[in-house]
Amino acid sequence: MRIQPYILEAFLGQLTIYLIIWLNNDYLATMLSLVFGGICFAILIISLIVDWVEYSGVPKWYYQLLVTSVLAPIIGFGLYLVLNKGLDWMAL
Repeated sequence: MRIQPYILEAFLGQLTIYLIIWLNNDYLATMLSLVFGGICFAILIISLIVDWVEYSGVPKWYYQLLVTSVLAPIIGFGLYLVLNKGLDWMAL
């Protein structure tokens, strides 16, 4: 499976935005990552189920874009943890 350049650009753009938010306000970034990542994951699962039940002809790039929208906040969170060694708002 070949990934189109615009999918990679969208992923890197999302990752950059998530990292900027993570470095500025980790509490806000946690909430945004959970909400946006969760919504994109739910849309991806529903789309796959609907396409499995009845083929709808949705292009492959749609699923690739949804996967990058789910992975970007997860990878951004991982990079933030590596850089800062923890979450500030969870410290006692």
